[in-house]
Amino acid sequence: MRKLAILSALLMLCVGYAPAAPKKTATKSAKHGQRHGKRKVSWKNKGQQGINSDRAVQIQQALIREKYMTGEPTGTWDARTQAALVKYQGDNGWQTKVVPDSRALIKLGLGPNYSAELLNGPPKTSPAGAPSTTASGGVNGTADKQ
Repeated sequence: MRKLAILSALLMLCVGYAPAAPKKTATKSAKHGQRHGKRKVSWKNKGQQGINSDRAVQIQQALIREKYMTGEPTGTWDARTQAALVKYQGDNGWQTKVVPDSRALIKLGLGPNYSAELLNGPPKTSPAGAPSTTASGGVNGTADKQ
């Protein structure tokens, strides 16, 4: 009888108790921000996919000039050209996994030219008889009279 009383007391304490529902875990696609039915576009398709023949000729000419290649430029980005550029980059202490490296192209004379003349453009001259736009004017834009 005593056992029965203890069991009924325990049951009364447990009334309304239900074990917690298992947590729903996000599916793999939800974890990665993908929506059902939509395919994620690969980032590998963006950017330059290869070196065109004109640029390959320029790089080959520069490597020949710097004695990293011999022969005539072919305009084909081949293993020989890539090996020469890897050696050039390594000799300069740069990474050799990605070729061409921008520093290598700049040092070969094939990168952007940041000279002041190109950045600022040719000096501008005002046409004859045109008013000057210098800062010699007063507050109202007229020359100070004494």
